Amino acid sequence: METQHELYFASDYMEGAHPAIIQRLVQTNMEQTSGYGTDEYCERARSLIRKACECPEAAVHFLVGGTQTNATVIDALLNRYEGVIAAQTGHVAVHEAGAIEFGGHKVLTLACDKGKITAASVKRYLQDFYADGNYEHMVHPGMVYISQPTEYGTLYTKQEMSAINAVCREYHIPLYVDGARLAYALACKENDVTLADLATLCDAFYIGGTKCGALFGEAVIITNDLYKEHFRAMMKRGGGLLAKGRLLGIQFEVLLRDGLYQRICAAAIDYARDIRAAFAAQGVDFYGASTTNQQFPILAREQADYFRRAFGFAYWQAHGDRHVVRYCTSWATTAEEVRELIAAIAPK
Repeated sequence: METQHELYFASDYMEGAHPAIIQRLVQTNMEQTSGYGTDEYCERARSLIRKACECPEAAVHFLVGGTQTNATVIDALLNRYEGVIAAQTGHVAVHEAGAIEFGGHKVLTLACDKGKITAASVKRYLQDFYADGNYEHMVHPGMVYISQPTEYGTLYTKQEMSAINAVCREYHIPLYVDGARLAYALACKENDVTLADLATLCDAFYIGGTKCGALFGEAVIITNDLYKEHFRAMMKRGGGLLAKGRLLGIQFEVLLRDGLYQRICAAAIDYARDIRAAFAAQGVDFYGASTTNQQFPILAREQADYFRRAFGFAYWQAHGDRHVVRYCTSWATTAEEVRELIAAIAPK
C-alpha cells in the first residue's frame, strides 16, 4: 500500500517555525512597538547579526521572502541600464517569474556546473562584453549573483568565492549572495565559508529565515558603503518594508541569539545523507554531488512518480528516459519521517 502523500520531503519551508520563535512571538504579542523595523527587537537582531558576521558597520535590513529580497537588492544595487550575471539555473533566472525583469533588469545567464559558475566564466563574459564595439547598445553586466548553497545543493568554497570577488573588484561591480538556505551551508562539514567570510567577500548577501526555521523573513546584510544609502526607500517602493517589522526582528533575534541559526539545520544534513545512502545501496545514481539538504536521485519514471506521490519529491528534469527528482530535508524533519522513507526505498 502506498504511503499517503504528506509532503514530507517536498521542500524546507513546509513547516511553521522553530518552537522558540513561536514562544517568543506569543510572549511579545500584545506589546506595542514602533513600526517598519525601528523597534528594539530589530535593533537587537541587527546587533547580533553584525556580531556574527564580524562586521560592526554592516547595514542590516529585514524583508519577508526570498524573491522579494532578490528583486529589492538587485534593483537597489543596479543602474537602470544594467543587468545581473547569474547561473542559468539560478533562482533569479528560473523560479522568480521574471521578478528581476519586472523591475527593469535583465538576468544575464552563464552556463554552470550543478548550479555553480566560475570566476573564469564571469571574467570571460565581462571581457567579451567590453570587447564588443557596440556594448553601449547592450545590457551592461552590473553585478554578479550566486547562491550559497546553490539550487543544486552544491557549495562554493572560500577559494571559489574569493576568485569571483576578485573579478568583481577588477570590473567594479558588486557580488551578491542569495542565502535562502544559508543555514544548511553553515551546518555542512564540507563548508569553509563563514558568515564573516561572506561579509568580507560580498557587497551584499542575505541570511535566509523562511527555509531555516523562521515563519518568514530574510535578513539582508550590506557591507559596501556605496550601496547602503536609501535602501529602506527601495524596500518601501517594492512593498518590502513591513509595518509590523518587529515580527521579523523577533525571529532573527531568536535565531542568532545563542547560535541557533548555525545549529538548526545540522540534523537535516545528516538525514539527507542517510536517505542518499539508502538510495545508493539500491544502485540509484545521483545528479551531482550535493553535500547539503537538497539531493537529486535519478529514478525510472515509475519510481519517480511513486516518490512524488508518496513523499512529495519534486520533478527536476529529464535524464534520458529517467527523471531527476529532488528530495529536501528541513530543520524540522523527524527521524520517523526518514525511517518511513528509507523503508520505502528498500522494502523488506
